[in-house]
Amino acid sequence: MRHHIGFSVSALVLALACSSPTTPAASSSTTITTTSTGGTSTAPAWFARFGSSVTVSVEGTQVVLRSTGVPDHPSPYWGSGHSLYEAPHQGMQVNPNRISTQSLVLRVPVSPTRATASDTPMGPMGLAINGVALFNQYAAGRSPLTNEILSFDRFNGHPQQTGQYHYHLEPLWLTSRDGAAALIGVLLDGYPVYGPRERDGSLPSGLDSCNGHTHATADFANGTYHYHVTTSVPYISGCFAGAPGSIG
Repeated sequence: MRHHIGFSVSALVLALACSSPTTPAASSSTTITTTSTGGTSTAPAWFARFGSSVTVSVEGTQVVLRSTGVPDHPSPYWGSGHSLYEAPHQGMQVNPNRISTQSLVLRVPVSPTRATASDTPMGPMGLAINGVALFNQYAAGRSPLTNEILSFDRFNGHPQQTGQYHYHLEPLWLTSRDGAAALIGVLLDGYPVYGPRERDGSLPSGLDSCNGHTHATADFANGTYHYHVTTSVPYISGCFAGAPGSIG
């Protein structure tokens, strides 16, 4: 694992130098609730892929995702004495922040629709299936991640000043656990994010400027637009391909 991650960071630093879903196997620990506020009352079945740390509900035409935002894996950013604390890996430059509980609420469309591509925000632009926020390709001030990458733990995450842990790059905890083609999470526009490989093991081809394309996936037998994490900018997504929902 450490060898793989070291390779990924080196590759990234070099890079910076320059529609109906099938029913997935539901997690027994994930609960989807609904409310009667108009529109559909059923969340798409693929949201059952989200873990028990994420509460999934439906309010009108939106899927509402709630999470404390803390990772379910080891990190130096837990701080010494925490059960999930681990020492920094070789070459890591630990930032002064520590992981703290958040109150994340993301509202995404039940039925996402393509729209004129729009910019992703600083801060959360999506949510991983383990409840961790997904951030875009920029550090503070919309500067490149060149130096900030060195502060990422071995699963490619770190906390910002308020203690909000997040991923800018491939969440290696998820892809090492579930596979390189696995579902990673969802962006605010309601479209899913997958790992760096296709189901057949090949690299994704024909990705647009938002880092997405359309075809069938394990969760969408009839095909859908979706994003892939990659080892070069924009890593997760360079823009929203659909009309985004909201935070809070």
